[in-house]
Amino acid sequence: MSTKRFVQFDEPAVQQSEHDTVGSQVQANADAHAATETKTGEHEPASQSTCVECEGRIITAEQTSYCEVCGLVVTADHIDHSPTRRRHGPRTGGGPAEWSCESVTQLRIDKGLHTTFYLTSDGYGNALSSAQRDKYDRLKQRHKRFQVESKRAIRLNEALRDVQMIGGNLGLPSHVVVDAGRLVKRAGEAGVPGAWTSWEGVAAGAVLLAATDAGVDRPSREVACYGKVSHVRLCAAARKIRCHVSIDTPPIRADAVATVLETLDKSAIDNGAYLRLRDVAQHLMEIADEEPIGAGTPRLTVAAAAVYAADRLLGSEWLTMQQVADAISVIVETSKDKINRYSSTLRTEYAKQDEATTPSVLPDRERGAVQ
Repeated sequence: MSTKRFVQFDEPAVQQSEHDTVGSQVQANADAHAATETKTGEHEPASQSTCVECEGRIITAEQTSYCEVCGLVVTADHIDHSPTRRRHGPRTGGGPAEWSCESVTQLRIDKGLHTTFYLTSDGYGNALSSAQRDKYDRLKQRHKRFQVESKRAIRLNEALRDVQMIGGNLGLPSHVVVDAGRLVKRAGEAGVPGAWTSWEGVAAGAVLLAATDAGVDRPSREVACYGKVSHVRLCAAARKIRCHVSIDTPPIRADAVATVLETLDKSAIDNGAYLRLRDVAQHLMEIADEEPIGAGTPRLTVAAAAVYAADRLLGSEWLTMQQVADAISVIVETSKDKINRYSSTLRTEYAKQDEATTPSVLPDRERGAVQ
């Protein structure tokens, strides 16, 4: 690892008199310190995981975040918000060391602001008696019931724990895990959990989206391996979150249509027809994202339905439902019933929006047949 290098700031010119020289130096130091605070984000740890200059990994040690490759200091002298330990008991003596407080975190339903009982001794450092331990256990139980009153809050709390577990197993940076926790809360407020989408799927899907948005992509199957949900339900939950929560996160499979076409047998399709099929299917996929159509379904499944619908809109009929379902099931399990249902919805929606959006996508002969 190279030596750390701090960002340099321009200092005022040195004055002629000694008094002015000293004053200028003091002022320059103050300005440099203030500029450092501004550059470092007001004493907060680095939120990015890669260096802006050499794309190296940003690490945090001793209240300083810097690149381990080039040594660029991103933040310095930030405040450590982690909990501290103190001794319970008289000042002259000292009982066992206990956690005095917990850090504020987005991975709790109330940001961790509630009181937590972890005491194992009294104020003088003496061990609690059996009756006192039973009393504290009852207080902890009552406090937990008041803290998490509804079944929805219980499920949200469990989902946030799943986010921490998945993020730890995947080795994701802490800010990515926190972003995933925020996304789970927003998904809960938007009513994403329900029907075929479980809270476990929402937690895994939020981690997948947060990692993709932060540039630390993880394969969806790897996320599903550590999550409490199957690969299909993970992909479906991630797409449902994107459809119902207003976020700028890019889709997990932006090239879903191209992936579907690559899995199909293109020997019977000439190049011109193949390109036209791809363009129409991509247009149908944009419609599916805007409506949305099949929000609780993996993006590849909807893309497969878009390819089949495009084949029917063009009047070529090169593909069958079973052929498309078998080809895409290699990546994500898909049924012929889903291809039929979503392709029918896509064609209906295309017929409604055709004149207002892109009337030249299809030839006049096929457009007349659709309308």
